[in-house]
Amino acid sequence: MSEDSSSKMVKYTIMASLASSISLVSLFAALSIAINSSRGSEVYSQVDIIAGMAFVFVLSMIVAASVWPAVIEKKLKME
Repeated sequence: MSEDSSSKMVKYTIMASLASSISLVSLFAALSIAINSSRGSEVYSQVDIIAGMAFVFVLSMIVAASVWPAVIEKKLKME
């Protein structure tokens, strides 16, 4: 793998990891706010939801950092 290809892979991996993590955090936030507002009384405070969003972001970045490089490497080899 050349240096240019390697730098592309790193760039694409970071972008894909951030995009997938941000979309999962958005999904988590939307669902937790919807569930919280659909009940008569609030089950989760705003601090709980924000802490959950941070937790989901960190965990999804860890998983995405191990999944995306293999996927992107296969795509770059196909080019």
